[in-house]
Amino acid sequence: MSLATELKGLNRKQVHSIWASYLGWTLDAFDFFLLVFMLSAIAKEYLPTVPTPQGIKMVAEATFLTLAARPFGAFAFGWLADRFGRRPIMMVVILLFSLFSFASAFAWSLTSLFVIRTLFGFCMGGEWGIGASLVMESIPAKLRGPVSGLLQSGYPSGYFLASLVYFLLFDAIGWRGLFMVGIAPAILVFLIRMHVDESPAFEARRDKPKVNPLAVLLENWKIALYLVVLMTCFNFFSHGTQDLYPTFLKEQHHFDTKTVGLLAMIGNVGAIVGGISFGIWSESIGRKRAIVIASLLALPVIPLWAFSTTPLMLAAGAFLIQVAVQGAWGIVPVHLNELSPGLVRGLFPGFAYQLGNLIASRNGPIQASIAEAHNGDYGFALALVAGITVVVLVIWTLVGPERRYVDFVAEAKA
Repeated sequence: MSLATELKGLNRKQVHSIWASYLGWTLDAFDFFLLVFMLSAIAKEYLPTVPTPQGIKMVAEATFLTLAARPFGAFAFGWLADRFGRRPIMMVVILLFSLFSFASAFAWSLTSLFVIRTLFGFCMGGEWGIGASLVMESIPAKLRGPVSGLLQSGYPSGYFLASLVYFLLFDAIGWRGLFMVGIAPAILVFLIRMHVDESPAFEARRDKPKVNPLAVLLENWKIALYLVVLMTCFNFFSHGTQDLYPTFLKEQHHFDTKTVGLLAMIGNVGAIVGGISFGIWSESIGRKRAIVIASLLALPVIPLWAFSTTPLMLAAGAFLIQVAVQGAWGIVPVHLNELSPGLVRGLFPGFAYQLGNLIASRNGPIQASIAEAHNGDYGFALALVAGITVVVLVIWTLVGPERRYVDFVAEAKA
């Protein structure tokens, strides 16, 4: 059957679960990426006497704290999702991270901002794993690759929205006003409440004895360890090419708000194209092969992306690098869910993902430090991290397992 025929065969509840999870991850990423556009502005307000590169490095600790808190949220909310259902816990998570994004606008000091963004990260950590398991457990196996690409494209879609909001509003409302816009994802809770069904795999286990998630993790420690290392590589790949990119454009190229926002949007269009395309392709060539091909495509693009000097060439580099980065990422939701133990699928994929995030969470400060040590050369810092990450990611993907077309409902009933 063709992809179009398979998609037409989805019922309304399945379609609603796909869009709810996609939008949840989109708006989650939107709230996260608002901060990366405002590192310079926040540094100038809270650290006016500190040299700009050093001030940015200090404020970039907020991105580290957000990322570092995510695995704790992934474990806590994932455990609740396996116990009480994907749907209600996803609503709680979206409401909480929206509120903490809004609260960031009222930070009265750099320390208070750090605390609020840490709490935001804890709540943000629960969304991806729960949303991914809800969707992957609700759709036919042959659609997991394409839907995985769509779901993961919510991340660059959120970055795109943050770029657009920055482009349109930053000069008028400043960094505090942008954080206030972060309350918008809370509206999604009502959509989920009205139109999304619970996961069939969870329903199949609803009346069965509950399991100890730690015991299941320990029983599956080899695959857990493999996936944590894999997701560490993936998170260096994404955050290493995205988090300091607006700073690179502002501080190294001295572009204005409009140019920075436009270039970031172009990069995220490439990311959406890559995520969806490689997600679809993974159904015919396999998950691992799709990840490897997409990752290797980044290598020849790095010089164009990091060392160009004109807006046109930088735009081409931004588009192409993100086709590669999010092309590889487009396979992550389905690959992690297919490799996860069925008894803890609400917890396991998100927890492995966010533990990788924790290990990679020093990326922002590390890249800022590299740039500071090289006279503010953010392009060099971006290129160095991206190049090393591609090599490690490809090797680690090739040595790992692959498991396609698992029957999640049958697995849950066993």
